[in-house]
Amino acid sequence: MHNRVAQFLVRRNGLPTILKHELADVWVAQITIVLTMQFELIAKTFQGLEEVLAQELIELGADNVQIGRRMVSFTGDKEMMYRANFCLRTAVRILKPIKHFKARSADEVYDGVRAINWADYLDNDTTFAVDTVVYSDEFRHSKFVAYKVKDAIVDYFRDTTGDRPNISISNPDIRLNMHIAGDTATLSLDSSGESLHLRGYRVATVEAPINEVLAAGLIKLSGWDMQSDFVDPFCGSGTLLVEAALMARNIYPGVFRKEFGFEKWKDFDADLFDRIYNDDSQERECDYKFYGYDLNLRAVEAARANAKNAGVGDLVVIQQRDIRDFEQPAQPAIMITNPPYGERLKPEDLYEVYRTLGNRLKHAFKGGEAHVISYKEDLFREIGMRPSLKTPLYNGALDCELRKYVIFDGTMKDFRAEGGEVKTEGELRKMGEKRRFKRDRGEFNDRPRQIERDDDYDPAYELLKRRHQEFVRNQDALERRRRREAEGEEGDRERQPRKFEKRGGDKPFNKGGKSFDKGNKPYDKGGKPYDRTKKSFDRKDGKKPFARKFGQK
Repeated sequence: MHNRVAQFLVRRNGLPTILKHELADVWVAQITIVLTMQFELIAKTFQGLEEVLAQELIELGADNVQIGRRMVSFTGDKEMMYRANFCLRTAVRILKPIKHFKARSADEVYDGVRAINWADYLDNDTTFAVDTVVYSDEFRHSKFVAYKVKDAIVDYFRDTTGDRPNISISNPDIRLNMHIAGDTATLSLDSSGESLHLRGYRVATVEAPINEVLAAGLIKLSGWDMQSDFVDPFCGSGTLLVEAALMARNIYPGVFRKEFGFEKWKDFDADLFDRIYNDDSQERECDYKFYGYDLNLRAVEAARANAKNAGVGDLVVIQQRDIRDFEQPAQPAIMITNPPYGERLKPEDLYEVYRTLGNRLKHAFKGGEAHVISYKEDLFREIGMRPSLKTPLYNGALDCELRKYVIFDGTMKDFRAEGGEVKTEGELRKMGEKRRFKRDRGEFNDRPRQIERDDDYDPAYELLKRRHQEFVRNQDALERRRRREAEGEEGDRERQPRKFEKRGGDKPFNKGGKSFDKGNKPYDKGGKPYDRTKKSFDRKDGKKPFARKFGQK
């Protein structure tokens, strides 16, 4: 091996052959050092974006890239860890595992953590916090696991130094991540600090904004080649527009961050990170425009402010406009959009929004390609178009889909005869994997119990979840009302005789020999049968009975 390595390096570097044997050992030793400098890393992401993240890591130069559930594992050195945090667009956080061990009981958790030489990572002046994710029958409460980890670390310093470090939940120096799946525990250092979806360019927002990581994932899933204009008719605070413009200029998302978790580590290499941070050689010019529209003026102003703060204000054009006024772009464009899910809108109005979107796609986006993310089949149905691709995703806690629509004139046969392509080979492969994803979704029914802080947690999603639940309730009420209207007034429906029966028998309820079974006779009081059709429930103010606008209390 030594001779082969030496000969290769001699040929490559043009050194005299006579030195090959003398330098072989040195070169092999250097290569060995480089290899041993690599360590295990884990990049976490949203369900459905694993392949996109894996491709990002491969392009970044990571080794041993392996796709898991909501994560991608890989190996790299310190520079790769820094670059992963700084460059990746679809990663939520980057973890550096420091120990794998069995955790079948609370004592094993404590002993496993206590055995680590914590002086390599912390000291008495360092504050730390522990995030826990638990999928285990043994541990029912994730905070209990966090307390055991904290106790073990505190006891280590108490035994070795006579003092203890402090705990800080809000802004710790070091953040640890404990993951338990079954009886296997992995304790990691969190190199990101705050979640990587918090880019740092957002200075204004609206209710329930789309997560930056998810927005970047949607753009990459669309297959956009960054060689056309970009349109979002429901732009909100402009997240999709900004993420697309940053991709087009190849500006890394980490440039806006104030800090990363690894900057507080003992082995932080400031010179190395400064070199990564200040390297803008990969940035490029962009000749395309990014058009965003929204009916909400506050959203329009927020989107403009965010685009300006991200340094792409010259590329982004944002206007206040209703979807009904959407017109064909002057240049070929791709549409990626996140329409309303129900917040601030009644169900009937929401259906109208999706019907209008479908209408404008058919008549004002011919020759274009649209990608729409939503969560409910009924809403997609209102678009009135057949999608060429469906990609299952999660938007926070919502079970969503990203659907691709190819808009063309004439028939499908004519479109294909002219060279049009509805599905690429990669999209056909993804369609084949859809069943696997749906099968795996069942695993998420058993979610971690009482998670202290999820990896992709965003307070905005709590609002989105509440709005979604409220919308579902209102929609169900609307559907019940529609069924009543379709079936006619309650008084016009035939009323079936009601029987009062004992639980174990066929005889009607009987007390004291007196039967309460009406049979088929109408209810009779005072010799007069009860007739609902003759009784009016009209109000004195002239309004219809029980008339109330949907959504009012």
